[in-house]
Amino acid sequence: MSLPPIIEQMLLPEFYEHPVTEPIQLLQTHISFVLLTGQYAYKVKKPMNFGFLDFSTLEKRKYFCEEELRLNRRLAPELYLSVLPIIETDGKYHFDKTGTGTPVEYAIAMPEFSQEDLLIEMFASGRLTADHVKQIGEQLAVFHQNALTNDHINSFGTMEAVRAVANDNYASTEKYVGIAQTEEQLAQTRAYTDKFFEENADLFSDRIAKGKVRECHGDVHLKNICLYQDQIQIFDCIEFNEPFRNSDVLYDAAFLLMDLQFRGRSDLANIFLNTYLERTGDYEGAVLLPLHCSMRAYIRAKVTSFLLDDPNIPADVKANAQAEASAYYKLAWEYTQPKQGKLIIMSGVSGSGKSTTAKAIASEQDAIYLRSDAIRKQIAGIDLMERGSDDIYTPEMTAKTYTKLAELGSLLASKGFTVILDAKYDRTSLRGQAIAAAQTQNIPVEIIYCTAPVEVLEQRLRDRSAANNDIADATVELLASQQAAFEDFTAEELVLVKKHD
Repeated sequence: MSLPPIIEQMLLPEFYEHPVTEPIQLLQTHISFVLLTGQYAYKVKKPMNFGFLDFSTLEKRKYFCEEELRLNRRLAPELYLSVLPIIETDGKYHFDKTGTGTPVEYAIAMPEFSQEDLLIEMFASGRLTADHVKQIGEQLAVFHQNALTNDHINSFGTMEAVRAVANDNYASTEKYVGIAQTEEQLAQTRAYTDKFFEENADLFSDRIAKGKVRECHGDVHLKNICLYQDQIQIFDCIEFNEPFRNSDVLYDAAFLLMDLQFRGRSDLANIFLNTYLERTGDYEGAVLLPLHCSMRAYIRAKVTSFLLDDPNIPADVKANAQAEASAYYKLAWEYTQPKQGKLIIMSGVSGSGKSTTAKAIASEQDAIYLRSDAIRKQIAGIDLMERGSDDIYTPEMTAKTYTKLAELGSLLASKGFTVILDAKYDRTSLRGQAIAAAQTQNIPVEIIYCTAPVEVLEQRLRDRSAANNDIADATVELLASQQAAFEDFTAEELVLVKKHD
């Protein structure tokens, strides 16, 4: 298929006023041409209309180029430089730097980065680390907390709007039953979502009332994240379709969560999720994750299934698409299956290794990890990294913190999550509060008691204070009083206790 004349000329070095690396490379998606020149990349939108996306006129392409710049600068300002008009003079196309010509097309200018720095390539080569996904969780949390919300955006987060998306997915994929999914999988997945919407209508209105429906990214997965100048950059936000972009913030986060789990890295997914939840404090919203992740997986299954209808796609590519779609359908179904929740209570003085142990268990058991230091500061309304004053360590604040831990733990465990409560739990009454909240709902409970020699405790606390990179405020000066205040486990509790030295 021949290229448009503008693209043919953009493949020539003389088109550009800056030095280029030859040959200029052309990448194509179904909606864009991307020219890689060495120092810069230029994206030109194709004049397509797919219904959910309409770039059919020059005016619309200009608008969506400007929208792409506006929206992506929220998360990746270094990657989105400008929108450049392209004009024609005597049969030659060139960028109009003066703004005096009549544009015939528009291009988005970006700095070029190596494809090896895409996180999907880093994942494939084993270079994607826990620190990378932690950075993503922190960035996305801040982004979501500051993203725009209003009545129009909220309209996309109503139960009716979300249910319509789910129903459309099912309706458009029924023809793939027996090809990429089974009738039983479809029926059970659909039954779960139908029941969830019927029983949780108030949850959706509550999310809107709490400001959790915002102008999000819409497409957060490993192919749309890169390392640029050693910094995580989340790019390629969906600019062309409001329903894809405006959503519950946890639905936005669920895409990457599902993507990592689909690729067999539930450990990295867990680190991402717990980082995100701790930064946002949005633990109550986690009850939506099975629905959100199922919908995300199902959409990937649907899009992949559409390849099976294309007569121009080779047989081997179709076979791979069928297998991938089948895996996504299966994952969408797995998210809807009932799970037994569990509550794990960490116990021990500061420096005993509770948090290190809890994070390891969370990664192994795919658990949601709640840390008293974070909950306390969230209740107080201060930044997690801000050192708390004496005001947040009063008996009243301690009572509020442990009550919140017990409430959140029992709520999430009742929905099938394994939940870890990371706090000193040095008093019988505080442990009893969490145990009772779980046992009234028949949730299994385990206590992990962490200990270490006093010299180790002291050194860990000194090291933590010196590093100043942790949300915990405890210092070595508090250790003796903590040890003196610790109440022994009762006979009933000892049945639940596992010691960790």
